[in-house]
Amino acid sequence: MSDSISKIYQLRFSGHEEYRNTVWKILVKDFFSKWIRMDSAVLDLGCGYGEFINNISANDRHAMDLNPESSDRLDPNIQFHQQNCSEPWSIEENSLDLVFTSNFFEHLPSKEILSQTIQQIHKHLKPNGRLIMLGPNIAALKGHYWDFWDHHVPLSDQSAGELLELHRFTVEKNIRHFLPYNMVRIRKRPLALVKLYIRLPFIWPFFGKQFLIISRKS
Repeated sequence: MSDSISKIYQLRFSGHEEYRNTVWKILVKDFFSKWIRMDSAVLDLGCGYGEFINNISANDRHAMDLNPESSDRLDPNIQFHQQNCSEPWSIEENSLDLVFTSNFFEHLPSKEILSQTIQQIHKHLKPNGRLIMLGPNIAALKGHYWDFWDHHVPLSDQSAGELLELHRFTVEKNIRHFLPYNMVRIRKRPLALVKLYIRLPFIWPFFGKQFLIISRKS
């Protein structure tokens, strides 16, 4: 399994690493940092090459992925957990302030596995801890959702929100149209446009194909 994941990562992201990392620096600084305190314990779930977790400021940083190559991309101060996210975590229960996941849940093999993963998230978040969930919105993408071979679980902003509520999360913010679909099979956008896009939410409905849901452990 880890070998096939490594091959997909190499095929999909090779040559895009520096650009993706710079884009995530902008996203963290200009948007996501408002939910991250310096004294937070944060987990990047399905961390990939660590573009999110490497660029945040928090005292206790964790990253989880099945791909063994992820550990080579992470800051040395980040604790890496190479494991199946639906199985018991090697993280203390009720210890995390924030779990962040981007473009990951759709890659899980089934809805049952996704449900088990949400249970693990709930178990390891502190009371009132947050889950920030970003992913492609099948309601906005239609057939283009399946343009990636390893997409298995179709999610919309509404179905993802319902899933969280079933697992005792309170949805605080549900943005149907947030970011464009991907940064892989497109011409690289000027970084100045990325910064401008984040600052102009009124244009998100025209270009955003990913939902963003911010929820709190009830």
